[in-house]
Amino acid sequence: MGGIFCDLQKAFDCVNHDILLEKIKYYRITGTAYKIIQSYLGNRYQRAVIKENNANKLSFSWKITKHGVPQGSVLGPLLFLIYINDLPASISKIAKSIIFADDTSIVVTNDNKVDFRQNLCRLMIEIIGFSVIV
Repeated sequence: MGGIFCDLQKAFDCVNHDILLEKIKYYRITGTAYKIIQSYLGNRYQRAVIKENNANKLSFSWKITKHGVPQGSVLGPLLFLIYINDLPASISKIAKSIIFADDTSIVVTNDNKVDFRQNLCRLMIEIIGFSVIV
């Protein structure tokens, strides 16, 4: 038995709005509910401000965000789960996955060492392929 434990740093910042909205359509969230989610994600701006002590301050210009879900929100984890919800289906033949927000655990079991090793390799290829698609 082997496990891969992923604590995805900045995972919520990597959510592509266009892909997420397509997945929301796939789950048949349409009409007003869809428009509210689209509005919730869209037209958000961010900028970086760097302070050195209290004297110097460097501010960058505001930029529109096309990726990410709002941090600290109630909807953030739910939207992220919708975004990665198809990961278990893509690896179900070789592993079991447990997803909780940006913490994902994947367990591989096989009594045969050679098959176990091959399944781990296939799993890594699947995960890398999934992350490129998402």
